[in-house]
Amino acid sequence: MRPVVTRTEITEVPLVSRGKVRDIYDLGDDLLIVSTDRISAFDHVLPNGIPDKGAVLNLLSAFWFQQTHGIVKNHLISVDMADLPQSLHRHREVLDGRFTLARKAQMLPVECIVRGYITGSGWADYRKTGTLCGRLLPEGLVESQELPEPLFTPSTKAESGHDENINFETAAQMLGLRLAERVRDASIAVYKHAARYALTRGIIIADTKFEFGLIGDDLILADEVLTPDSSRFWPADAYVPGRSQASFDKQYVRDWLLGINWNKEPPIPTLPDDVVAGTASKYREAFERLTGRELP
Repeated sequence: MRPVVTRTEITEVPLVSRGKVRDIYDLGDDLLIVSTDRISAFDHVLPNGIPDKGAVLNLLSAFWFQQTHGIVKNHLISVDMADLPQSLHRHREVLDGRFTLARKAQMLPVECIVRGYITGSGWADYRKTGTLCGRLLPEGLVESQELPEPLFTPSTKAESGHDENINFETAAQMLGLRLAERVRDASIAVYKHAARYALTRGIIIADTKFEFGLIGDDLILADEVLTPDSSRFWPADAYVPGRSQASFDKQYVRDWLLGINWNKEPPIPTLPDDVVAGTASKYREAFERLTGRELP
């Protein structure tokens, strides 16, 4: 069994950033991206990690990068230890399964969200205004209903706190019209491909978030792709429109935090063992259903 890793110290190479989940190191021409077992909720990283979470995020992203490279190029070079510099092999216990060797890209300042079903903040928006991120929707939709067509609903990237939803016109002002159109079309194409495939594995992808960058003139899909952290996965056999759905993500964690009436401010509570185990189980199940194989 892998050890739970909530922080990495790869001293042989410079640390670029330490995010809520990922530690990123500079390898010169390329990046070393390590998906740790950290878990965040309500914009806070919790004290204890989730076993195998980092491996699920990393290897599931690699699976989707390989599935969608015919639609849009991506940053993946390898997830194989043999392709790392020999000097890093002493960190095998931490890195194996958790790292991506990736091409460097100039990241775009927009989160690319695609919604295939009306849920979460989109449902709240629709109930108040009849719109979803400024897009007028048909009357009479119910919670978790499939939308007539997947919608591209971009947002800003907040350094702290919550991202802010923006319309396509604002995204075009930020990126330029042609690039915004390329990003929108690639996002919807990848979502549609993945959603069709996932249904054959018994999973509905309700919505998801992509990040893109540029290498020269090439549009590059980067970061993570179609994981339980960046997407809402629902079991298809339990799907019933008109209510919230069971999901393969950190809902176990959110529900427990809400149940103890945490005020979403420090001190941050430590998760009990049963919540950790339940969350780990959901992440592994999502990986195994989608890939058709056990987590290595």
